[in-house]
Amino acid sequence: MKILHKQAQHFVSLVILLAITFWLYNRYESFSAGSLLGRTTDIWFWLAAGMAILHQVYVWLAWRVQLGHQTWTRRLGLESGFRLYAVIFSVLILARPVLITAIAYSNSGLLAMPPAGLNLLAFLLLIPAAYLGYSVGKFFTVRRAFGIDHFDPLARQLPIENRGIFQFTRNGMYVFGFLILYLPGLLLASPASLLAAAFQHAYIWVHYLTVEKPDMDYIYANQGPAQ
Repeated sequence: MKILHKQAQHFVSLVILLAITFWLYNRYESFSAGSLLGRTTDIWFWLAAGMAILHQVYVWLAWRVQLGHQTWTRRLGLESGFRLYAVIFSVLILARPVLITAIAYSNSGLLAMPPAGLNLLAFLLLIPAAYLGYSVGKFFTVRRAFGIDHFDPLARQLPIENRGIFQFTRNGMYVFGFLILYLPGLLLASPASLLAAAFQHAYIWVHYLTVEKPDMDYIYANQGPAQ
């Protein structure tokens, strides 16, 4: 697997998403209003966008150097290599909802919708997101969610998971997992937080189409293309 496979599409898609997000953010004053801890919403918003990009670029590079050159496992061994990768992954992915929440506090109370309706919508989004968390912990495992099949050939022999939420979709992480990012914006009535969540949700699908799906097709070539 070549490191740059489909990364021209990745770059172009990211540029388009950033352009659309930048246009929307600057079109309405409510997106940039507010501050938190002495930092404007502008700073929190683009820091969150940058963190999403950093996280997904990290995963692309980490996966591809492992698939192409076994860099992590050759230098550190399977468990130590995967553990180091997973620690960095965890820090980056946890920073995403933290920064989304910071935006929500910085930009709170600016969404012209009834709080009861926003709270109800947040609750409805929480249900599938929580079910996904249960399904990952109970059936899929966190190691598989982090991409252990890029590191351990034995993990590639595990059957496709079709229990829990995965009986409805194989892309549960992307369809339902990222719904959690909308909750701070809904609960705090922050349009900027919702826009940041929408950018990150759209961008994770770029990752799927340009990184994860090609990787799965490569890894599981003898089992047919990834679905």
